[in-house]
Amino acid sequence: MYDASLKTSQLRDKLMAEGLESSILHADPIKQFESWYAETCSTDLSETSAMILATVDTEGQPLQRTVLLKSFDENGFIFFTNYSSRKAQHIEANNKVSLLFPWHSMGRQVKITGTAEKIPTAESLKYFLSRPRGSQIGAWASHQSKVVKNRALLDAMFDEMKNKFVHGEIPLPSFWGGYRIEPKTIEFWQARDSRLHDRFMYSKNDFGEWINERLAP
Repeated sequence: MYDASLKTSQLRDKLMAEGLESSILHADPIKQFESWYAETCSTDLSETSAMILATVDTEGQPLQRTVLLKSFDENGFIFFTNYSSRKAQHIEANNKVSLLFPWHSMGRQVKITGTAEKIPTAESLKYFLSRPRGSQIGAWASHQSKVVKNRALLDAMFDEMKNKFVHGEIPLPSFWGGYRIEPKTIEFWQARDSRLHDRFMYSKNDFGEWINERLAP
């Protein structure tokens, strides 16, 4: 972890001066991500778990939105959403996606490409039950990505669901759950002076082993 007394701008300068070399990167990109993520979470940056998810529709039109990383391990990166949402429809048709962690205040980015698959219902339920009650109700109330005439209708639906589930636990909606993105490539990007940034991309060779290569900025 970094010295908590360092301001973010000072930390950025320090990281830019140090740069990246293959020799200091972990052989496993998930372990390397874990290190960077922990370092980012130790700063005063807000929404460190925010990541930009890019999908492509059936006409080849890309679309991006910000989602929140909820967990990750050697199998991939997990986020949750409505399974009827636009992003879910895109994934249903084409499960190739990309992620971007834009930690610009630290002069860092992590770029990931991979495939998205639904996680088991039991895993979605476990996370759903850990959410604040208001967020649970919100999942039931919002028909995500559908046109809604006005805010009043959305609030009315929330109140309806709130009354419906006034007693006891709120069940997991059948149309809501998580996706796991299994990474195919993971790139670590570190800002440097003169726009000569350090970039290292991990990908798997024919034996399923991770290799990393430096990319030109």
